[in-house]
Amino acid sequence: MNRKTAYLLAILTLIAFMAFIIFRQDSGFSFESFQVFQRMILIGLGNTIYVSLIALFGSLILGFVFYLLSISKSKYFNALVDLFTEIIYGTPLLVLIIIMAFLIGPAFNAYNRNVMGFSALIVYMTPYMKNVYKSAFSSISNEQYMAMDLFGFTSYQRYRYIIIPQVTRILMPPLMNNFSMIIKGSALLSVLSFNELFYAIRVTQSKSFAYVEGYLLMWVLYLLITIPLSQATRVIERKWAL
Repeated sequence: MNRKTAYLLAILTLIAFMAFIIFRQDSGFSFESFQVFQRMILIGLGNTIYVSLIALFGSLILGFVFYLLSISKSKYFNALVDLFTEIIYGTPLLVLIIIMAFLIGPAFNAYNRNVMGFSALIVYMTPYMKNVYKSAFSSISNEQYMAMDLFGFTSYQRYRYIIIPQVTRILMPPLMNNFSMIIKGSALLSVLSFNELFYAIRVTQSKSFAYVEGYLLMWVLYLLITIPLSQATRVIERKWAL
């Protein structure tokens, strides 16, 4: 059995599994009731991608700052980053969103819960982004820095021809994996009544009473976003591994 045949059989197996679930439902299965709420669902889908992009770029910036603090000569900054990382690793994203929206935000006179929810996503992903930077920059050995000094590379030449190409090659796959994690985590913003995909589907379910169809639609829409990302990650890994 070749690779294409194996993937075809795997896809057919998944389709058969979904069909089994659908036909085992007690009530009639139909997506017609969701046509009325098509616009709301599309807006929720768009908001999911939008807020995920904001969280991605925000955590990229903040993660780089924390990476610089982690390698600084200041013991205080090193300890601060370590403590921050441990706190975030030990905090569920849902709890962090609630704390940011209802405790930390009001303490700074910030009452826009959606903005605080976005901030929670950024803060939550920051340690992961910091680790991505750490892995990427550690790939450049001391011998390479010595060679750059030997040949008299300027700062521009160092970053343009040596550092950035290597860092980017290592940075991209985990970056896209983190983006996929952000997209899935954005569903928790529904606790703040933010109209992302999860919230939009739940609202339509409460109005149409089509709960089974809604959960299946939600699942498929999330997969339509995350599976292409994972496939793109594999393509990049294969291309840049050469």
